[in-house]
Amino acid sequence: MASLIDWDLAARTAKRFSPASPGVSRREADDVVGELYRATAAAADHVAQLTHLQEPPVTAATRVVDRAGWIDANAGGLRTIMDPLVDRLTAANPVGKFGEAVGGRITGAQVGGILGFLSGKVLGQFEFFDRPGGQLLLVAPNLVAVERLLQVDPHDFRLWVCLHEVTHRVQFTAVPWLRQHMLGEVAALGDTFDTDPAELRRRLSGAASELVKAVRGQGDGSGLLTVLATPEQRVVIERVTAFMSLVEGHAEYVMNAVPSEVIPSQQVIESRFAVRRRRGGNPLDRLLRRLLGLDAKTRQYVDGSAFVRSVVERIGVDDFNAIWTSVETLPTRAEIAEPARWIARVHA
Repeated sequence: MASLIDWDLAARTAKRFSPASPGVSRREADDVVGELYRATAAAADHVAQLTHLQEPPVTAATRVVDRAGWIDANAGGLRTIMDPLVDRLTAANPVGKFGEAVGGRITGAQVGGILGFLSGKVLGQFEFFDRPGGQLLLVAPNLVAVERLLQVDPHDFRLWVCLHEVTHRVQFTAVPWLRQHMLGEVAALGDTFDTDPAELRRRLSGAASELVKAVRGQGDGSGLLTVLATPEQRVVIERVTAFMSLVEGHAEYVMNAVPSEVIPSQQVIESRFAVRRRRGGNPLDRLLRRLLGLDAKTRQYVDGSAFVRSVVERIGVDDFNAIWTSVETLPTRAEIAEPARWIARVHA
């Protein structure tokens, strides 16, 4: 059956446009893979000590992958969350088999181009859409490329990244309702999608305007999704932004809070990595980051980390962990900016 997104084509296109991997020998590649698996196991102990979260026996798969493996995992995850929305759009605006076939190839190529770009950027990820138990992905070529670019200690850098990603695994396994919460938010975005053709055309016109701003280096960096969103969806996006600031900031806090003897060159890594984030690569790279809203994601790391650090310094880790009690105890976007408001509301 045809679809509005040809996912097989998306994966093939992504692999075609994925950047070349750094040159390593077979032995070097095997050493990197082995060390990443060991670093993941070591990171789990440090994360437990710093977060006080009790992770159940690990059910999530840990996979050290190349860029093609990352693409396959994320194409599967995107298909899981996108197909219900695609079905809704198709039901409301039938396009016929020919339209589906042609449109599926076009959108498949577009999605593939985005995945191909991102496949050269992502160092690690806890992916929980494609597999119910989740999977911890570490993209070995990207880790090697970045550690060479930054000229940092490879062993310290690999453990540093693993600390961040294992924190995400702990979040979503020690607090099992988080996954369902995110799935619910994705469903809420789909449920509030306006399928009226005239309204869709109006929003696409707005997206074209945002594209021009991005090319000129203007706009707020939130990407095309915010422009295309309905007022109802913007409410959901506001909640998701606060949630992502929390989980990303929490992982950022943990990776930078380990004792200096664990990662001796941590300060060097952190400072050089921060410079890399701010620069954002070449002009095309910066344009794509603005279009995809990745600049906003960088702010999530910074704002979320500051929130977690402020709360932990004021009331300690155990009282901070009240944040994982329920949806009601998650911070709002305003509380991310003003941690004292969250403390007053939850610990009144």
